[in-house]
Amino acid sequence: MEQIITCINCPVGCRMTVALNDQGEVVSVSGNTCARGEKYARQECTLPLRMITAVIPCENSEIPLSVKTAEPVPKHLISAVMNQLKKVKVAAPVKLGQVILPNVCETGVDIIATRPLS
Repeated sequence: MEQIITCINCPVGCRMTVALNDQGEVVSVSGNTCARGEKYARQECTLPLRMITAVIPCENSEIPLSVKTAEPVPKHLISAVMNQLKKVKVAAPVKLGQVILPNVCETGVDIIATRPLS
């Protein structure tokens, strides 16, 4: 099986062809102009990861708190992460980088504040 994907690691946007075997393992990658493209293609076709950004209400503040995952999480968990964020209660003050939700969905990845809020 083959998948055609576009690399998003740089502005070049290489169109790559990824060949997969019957077990879903990457056999070959072509069309990339650098090693980062090949690494991206292998990751994207076997276990795609995404950074998640969101805003959540913050008690004692009229401004919502912007948050993100500290590292990318598996793409299939985006809805589950967002559902966990709906349940989070946080109150000002909040520091930049403060952990808001540790180990979200048991991924080992924390949700952190992307700005201070007082």
